[in-house]
Amino acid sequence: MEAERVLQFWFEQTRPRQWFAADPAFDRRVREGFGEASRSAIAGELSGWTTNAHDALALVLLLDQFPRQIWRDTPMAFAGDERALTLSRGAVASGWVAAEPERARRQFWLMPWMHSEDLAVQEAALPLFERLTDSRTLEFARRHRDVIARFGRFPHRNAILGRISSEAEKAFLKTPGSRF
Repeated sequence: MEAERVLQFWFEQTRPRQWFAADPAFDRRVREGFGEASRSAIAGELSGWTTNAHDALALVLLLDQFPRQIWRDTPMAFAGDERALTLSRGAVASGWVAAEPERARRQFWLMPWMHSEDLAVQEAALPLFERLTDSRTLEFARRHRDVIARFGRFPHRNAILGRISSEAEKAFLKTPGSRF
């Protein structure tokens, strides 16, 4: 699997409306095209992809975004999150994210921060989203941070991860827009 194939698929062959929608046909497309590569990334078998910004962004997608399509509604959907966050933090520190000319690519560089259930990570992410993405993405980042500040985790993951939901979390999950 080449990093370029990952990037072309995500940024050229798909549309933004597909990235975050729960669509079984799109999930199947990602699973069939990138399931093995994502599994290899999660297993640490693509560490050679961390030496340059181009390949590393593809690795972030394989670790963070693609698992959410490939293994939707299973614990495996979050299996690459920590490795993706580590890679993203390194990319921010090295200037790779700021140097990326395309906003959509910067957004996905930063997505592991938004997916974190650590409030300190969420807080540190907001200035990055403000500086490097657009107002809509920043608003989503703020919503994610607010949920972590309120509950210390994302309640919509509880059933998937075998966690018991509090009454407050159950009530929250009944509100419009609580699942993201």
